Amino acid sequence: MQLHHFISTALLAISLAFTSTSQAQVTVKPLIIGESLELASKTMQETRRINVVLPDDYKLNQSKSYPVIYMPDGGLAEDFLHIAGLMQVSIANGSMRPFILVGIENTVRRRDLTGPSESELDKKAIPNLGGSELYRRFLIKELIPEIEQRYRTTQERALVGESLAGLFTIETLFQTPDVFQTYIAIDPSLWWNDEKLIADFAKKLQSQPRLAKNLFFASSGQVGMATAIQRFAQMLTTSKPEGLSWTYEHFAKETHATIYHPAAMNAFRKLFTPISVQK
Repeated sequence: MQLHHFISTALLAISLAFTSTSQAQVTVKPLIIGESLELASKTMQETRRINVVLPDDYKLNQSKSYPVIYMPDGGLAEDFLHIAGLMQVSIANGSMRPFILVGIENTVRRRDLTGPSESELDKKAIPNLGGSELYRRFLIKELIPEIEQRYRTTQERALVGESLAGLFTIETLFQTPDVFQTYIAIDPSLWWNDEKLIADFAKKLQSQPRLAKNLFFASSGQVGMATAIQRFAQMLTTSKPEGLSWTYEHFAKETHATIYHPAAMNAFRKLFTPISVQK
């Protein structure tokens, strides 16, 4: 009887201990890495979500202003988080200067990131193509002024994009080069419109050879992507635009789906090296 009582008491103690442990108080808080703005655009006639990550020392150093990287495909389910993470670790380990990251979340991606095309294949693939001019106007007239009014920014701006966003980046360098100082285009879809942007760029550089900007572009080993990009590099080699500091890298072992992160890391290290470690 005493043994039975002892066993019952022991089991009750174990049960109470387990219950106490399993019912330990847990407080759940949101994990916040930045801010999300909803910008009602008159240009686009729609509300656009803008995601912003500030450098870690932004709130600590109230007297300091920061350059800005703008990126299409900037939604949480798109490329924003991995580029934000890449920037955070690169700034922390001293391989790039602190920047504000501004991601523009897509609504109708292929409409916004493509210019006009005479190609029947392009028209068939993207019936609502050709909205890049309107999208660029939204960036220039509405988004950039809002960011510069809301945050402490310098006048240094960069534009980064991959695939169709890379095409948009090169097109922006061609159409409105003075908006950004640095352009990063990763596996850009320069095959668009039968490579007309490359031909138009060559003609423009013949009449206006000076282009004092920074350009980094890269291609993957994806079949069909690198050919047009390499032709663009050859065009720049032939044209020799005055003042343009440009770099082309080919990532033969990367695919269209894997190139963004390693190419962006190389671009950030090359173009945004902290002044203290520049040679």
